[in-house]
Amino acid sequence: MAVVTRFAPSPTGYLHIGGARTALYSWLFARQQGGQFVLRIEDTDRERSTEESVQAIFDGMQWLGLAHDEGPFFQTQRFDRYRAVVQQLLDAGLAYHCYCTKEELEALREQQWANKEKPRYNGKCRDGAEPREGVEPVVRFRNPLEGNVVWQDAIKGEISIANTELDDLIIARADGTPTYNLTVVVDDIDMGMTHVVRGDDHINNTPRQINIYQALGAEPPVFAHVPMILGEDGSRLSKRHGAVGVMQYRDDGYLPEAVLNYLVRLGWSHGDQEIFSIEEMIQHFRLENVNRAPSTFNTEKLLWLNQQYIKSVEMSRLLELLPFYLQQAGIDTAEGPSLEAVLSELRERANTLVALAESCRMFYQDFDEYNAGAAKKHLKVSAAEPLTMLKEKLAALANWEAEAIQAVVQQTAETLELGMGKVGMPLRVAVSGSGQSPSIDITLALLGQQRALARIDQALAYVAARAEQAR
Repeated sequence: MAVVTRFAPSPTGYLHIGGARTALYSWLFARQQGGQFVLRIEDTDRERSTEESVQAIFDGMQWLGLAHDEGPFFQTQRFDRYRAVVQQLLDAGLAYHCYCTKEELEALREQQWANKEKPRYNGKCRDGAEPREGVEPVVRFRNPLEGNVVWQDAIKGEISIANTELDDLIIARADGTPTYNLTVVVDDIDMGMTHVVRGDDHINNTPRQINIYQALGAEPPVFAHVPMILGEDGSRLSKRHGAVGVMQYRDDGYLPEAVLNYLVRLGWSHGDQEIFSIEEMIQHFRLENVNRAPSTFNTEKLLWLNQQYIKSVEMSRLLELLPFYLQQAGIDTAEGPSLEAVLSELRERANTLVALAESCRMFYQDFDEYNAGAAKKHLKVSAAEPLTMLKEKLAALANWEAEAIQAVVQQTAETLELGMGKVGMPLRVAVSGSGQSPSIDITLALLGQQRALARIDQALAYVAARAEQAR
């Protein structure tokens, strides 16, 4: 039997990092087994579902590269099918109309709490109830009263839940709209689902759904419940831990490859390997090797991994991705050094594409202000002499290449009997505006002679003004 998996988010918000990991695991398993991956939008919650959320899911999946083979399917387009199944269960005596009012159910719940009992429907209408004027009935599934629901979870092992722990759940609301536990079963049957990978917050739904499968004469799929992701403080991952929508990671400068790599390792391992290509993930991923315990989200680890990708991806990939961030930062690279040459020097230091784009700014935009700390330390009055000599020697260079520039810096230090730091650092701050840049010879070579000399002039004016203020 060909493997079929699915990702079935509810469009009530962005695609969050936990959902993305579930989608990745489901996608990887389908790819590893040579099967099909289905995208289904579970949008029956009409009050909370939005078009913006649907688009956020599509955008997130596309950015991550988790392409679906079938779909997207929308549950709101399948209401006729759900109504037919509800009627099928009613006709078979496997479901019934319930005329209990909200007020009666609330009173029942309060009484059960007071008696320290588990709140649950008491089956009042299970054996037949007369229609009540002014009350539109819901439809409840007639859950078995005896026995256990047992399944072999692909991640957590055998799980058994007694039917006495389950009540008769509502499968159709008073307005006729179906509920989650019915629609998901009908969809998974109709779409030939063989494996359902989802968060372990669904474990309580699974025995209810298995009973509906059996009532419909269908074989349940293999379930694989993925443990939740925790924040570093041990609580459930939330926005305060950095749990934002997937597209925010794009905006913050993460490579989708790095995010996928981080997510696959967030609860799964293959020996001591940390960095995986997509092909390696597909080759090695196994559901049974997913950890049963929750995983902890670590932003520092994600940043480290992102930096490894920035350092190692093909230059063509960086050149494909970076224009988005340069545009966001308002940096125009049309005039100036080759972007590829600049990235070759900068990529080692950047841990996000946002930081990488920002580090490019000095090569394409002039500046009026210096980093305060760097200027205070290195653009002192004493910097005037080495900067003046450097300007003269650099202006005389006919060959504007890194080797010749480095020789000028070295000669200046020797002539003035200064350490390289007393010469190189004022020059670095003068041309970059800060105390950080690639090696000074490379930096000047990339800037070009005219722009470098203009910036030294600007620094000399700054030093002179500082000297004047000191008088």
